[in-house]
Amino acid sequence: MACSANKAPAVLVIGRSTINGVVVSRIVERAGLRARTALPELAAHLLETDLPSIVILDLPADDPAGSALFERLGAQRATHDRALPGVILLSATTDPTQVPTGAPVVDIVVARPITVDRLQPAIEAVRARNGDYG
Repeated sequence: MACSANKAPAVLVIGRSTINGVVVSRIVERAGLRARTALPELAAHLLETDLPSIVILDLPADDPAGSALFERLGAQRATHDRALPGVILLSATTDPTQVPTGAPVVDIVVARPITVDRLQPAIEAVRARNGDYG
């Protein structure tokens, strides 16, 4: 889902599934934020140009693009005093031993299935930690 050219999205949803991207975007919009979806290969560029306040990663633990994104997110967070962007990881499990490498940049892990009842509180928690940036 693209946003208007003059306003950057508050949330960048990164994943390979178009269906999951639509579901997550609708939940983000329900929380009152703008969303944009991107494939992992395009996400690094969008992280620099859009400067989202929240990134939602919908990638399997073994996705090769995941480690590069975690590194990019870590570098971006290191330059910001409020650790932006906030990072939410959608995962098959919340077991910390199963979270992919790069977990230090992940603020919250949300277990599948993706539902409003699971994801919206995570979005609100990240918003509360970093301030409201609608």
